[in-house]
Amino acid sequence: MLKPEILDTFLRLLDEAAAGGDREPTAMNLSTADAAGRVSSRIVLLKGADERGFRFYTNYQSDKGGQLEAHPQVALCFHWKQLRDGVQVRVEGVARKLQADESDAYFASRARGSQIGAWASLQSQTLPDRDTFEQRVARYEHEFEGRDVPRPPHWGGFVVEPDMVEFWYGAEYRLHERVRWSRHGQTWTHRLLYP
Repeated sequence: MLKPEILDTFLRLLDEAAAGGDREPTAMNLSTADAAGRVSSRIVLLKGADERGFRFYTNYQSDKGGQLEAHPQVALCFHWKQLRDGVQVRVEGVARKLQADESDAYFASRARGSQIGAWASLQSQTLPDRDTFEQRVARYEHEFEGRDVPRPPHWGGFVVEPDMVEFWYGAEYRLHERVRWSRHGQTWTHRLLYP
């Protein structure tokens, strides 16, 4: 469980980034590793943060999904370059699948085109040509015509349960301020780090 002070600081910074005109303040870098230890990194969108951690959604059968299954230890990084003199939030922890009802509720809130896309995309697999994908989109548009699109069984959410959160505040001459929170059992402690 995130200490309220950590969550409040994060949410305040996220709100500041959004109010400051950041085009995608919820964009975060997600780093994962496969069973052999090879690391991958990509940008995903944060879809919620609470005392449990940081939520995002994906195709469970994608490369990312397979890596999370094999090695659930992950790292996240938010970078709001235009906020103050630059702010980063680094998070490390374990990614766990969300319960089906939570994934269902989020999926139902998505735009219909995004819902169809979740069915049509064989995420991370080789696509022979764009026309093949467009045919798959048309197939699922037809299949679900006139009714709600259900959540695919291979698609859903994760929550990253952190054991480390670091707030990095940029400063002139690279004299940055770094505050690192670490969880030991159920207890969170913090310390300053040299920049």
